[in-house]
Amino acid sequence: MKIQEFMQEGPRLKNQFTSDLFFRRALEFFLKRPPGQEWTNRLHQVGEDASGKLLQWANQAEQEKPRHIPFDPWGQRRDDVLMSEGWKNLHSYAAEQGLLSTGYERKEGPASRIYQMALLYLFHPSSAFVSCPLAMTDGAARALEIYGDRPEHKEAFQHLTSNRADQFWTSGQWMTEKIGGSDVGQSQTLAEVITPKSAEVATEPPRDFRLYGTKWFTSAITSQVALALARVCGAKEGGQGLSLFLVHLRDGKSGMFRQIQVRRLKDKLGTQALPTAEIDLLGTPATLVGEEGHGVRKIATLFNISRIYNSICSVASMRRALVLASDYGARRNVFGKALAEWPLHQVTMTDLLTAKAGALLFVFRTVELWGKDETKSATTEESALLRLMITLAKITTGKTVVEVASEATEVFGGAGYIEDTGFPRLLRDAHVFPIWEGTTNVLSLDVLRAVWRDTPFEIVQKDVRDRLQRAGAKEWTSERKAIEEQLDNLSLWFNAHSKNEELFSANARGFAFEVTSILTKSLFLEMAATGKSQVDQDLARRCCHSRSWRPLTPENLIAAKTISRSEGEI
Repeated sequence: MKIQEFMQEGPRLKNQFTSDLFFRRALEFFLKRPPGQEWTNRLHQVGEDASGKLLQWANQAEQEKPRHIPFDPWGQRRDDVLMSEGWKNLHSYAAEQGLLSTGYERKEGPASRIYQMALLYLFHPSSAFVSCPLAMTDGAARALEIYGDRPEHKEAFQHLTSNRADQFWTSGQWMTEKIGGSDVGQSQTLAEVITPKSAEVATEPPRDFRLYGTKWFTSAITSQVALALARVCGAKEGGQGLSLFLVHLRDGKSGMFRQIQVRRLKDKLGTQALPTAEIDLLGTPATLVGEEGHGVRKIATLFNISRIYNSICSVASMRRALVLASDYGARRNVFGKALAEWPLHQVTMTDLLTAKAGALLFVFRTVELWGKDETKSATTEESALLRLMITLAKITTGKTVVEVASEATEVFGGAGYIEDTGFPRLLRDAHVFPIWEGTTNVLSLDVLRAVWRDTPFEIVQKDVRDRLQRAGAKEWTSERKAIEEQLDNLSLWFNAHSKNEELFSANARGFAFEVTSILTKSLFLEMAATGKSQVDQDLARRCCHSRSWRPLTPENLIAAKTISRSEGEI
């Protein structure tokens, strides 16, 4: 007797733009109009490529991981880092599709960043994390646009923002050292002057240097240039004593590193197609960007942009995990019917889709403010709100993508645990997002600094109340009241405890998530109330009535201190 063998179909991807109806509606919401035909065609093409050739190139890059060749056959140091053709193709594609240049051509005015991040949203899940050097490149380009004042800075800027593959450069971001990650003020890299001040012009600053030190994480070692933090010899300690430098990695003639030695490529949990190196700077030539000192403030331009990229890529990764899980749910039969037909599965997927949709709205609102701020069309309040929302977006999307990736992997059962299905890679890669560009607790404390110094809480309240007023239809009264109550409760807590630094710091993470929750709900409500989609209305109602935060009390804090110090008893 012949037994018919069962073969399970795997999930399939469709065009990632045309099939993402919520994303398309969100674009219209933020643009205040549908994208023009030229942009619709462009997004359609990238969406098609993301399920086709980009995915093939990304798979090749994942299979043919970066290789470090420290020596040539005769023992001479060479430090080559070999990359796959798939990686190179993705790099070229990014340039040609304007994943950098769109933001700097500014043809769409303040909306240019929205279009650019729309491209990134479609590109990232099929990019093998080419999106990482793109993030640092964008940040470097903006820093050079603001602070670059030498011909080589302007030349680098032109390359970093080119849409020609043969002219396009990427940039590294060299901050992290063994002594500290987020605490860059402890940097031990030194910059030694090699061009002294002119005797004729006493006020002329020294501009050419050599860098000495070790950078512990450099996630773009194949780039042409990098921005690095270092302390000029004799400068004061701490962040204010650091300066920002532009480094050209290789000699133009030989192609060899310029007094840079690669110790090793990092063996990471995920992002394995991305070459991340430990390097020694052995007198590496560098030029000062702007005046000496305040390098942390200057490079903040870079990591703010990197945090926005991190947030966009987190949401894009959620989308990829969920679209695969949704497609698989329709193909997988369990206990007599499709997995997608079981109510518990439907509720689980709805929770995940709501989380993804809310994250997308929050991040693209941040991008909207970013575009307005860069083109000097933002109000003072909008610029202050941007400062806060960049950090909130990074914190919350980084945590949410891990949860979404984990739940989505579970949908596939045992297949989700098998390497060659690709799902374990989605889960591993998700864990980088809460870590890159500042961990959750570090950035939660940054949120407190923002509301104490740069973004008074009244600005958040006004933004939410203005949005609720625009969503003024009677059928949304219940949702408006729910959001107003949540906002009022948080405001009362803030006013009562913001002066208690210890208690406020202990609640920093919960406070950050609560502010994000309120802002997200107001966005959901406005989009649903001003649009015509039943799905958006259902999402808004589900989101607006979701649970809110319960802050730690002083008694909770005392208990937390006791428990955290009782490792031997637990």
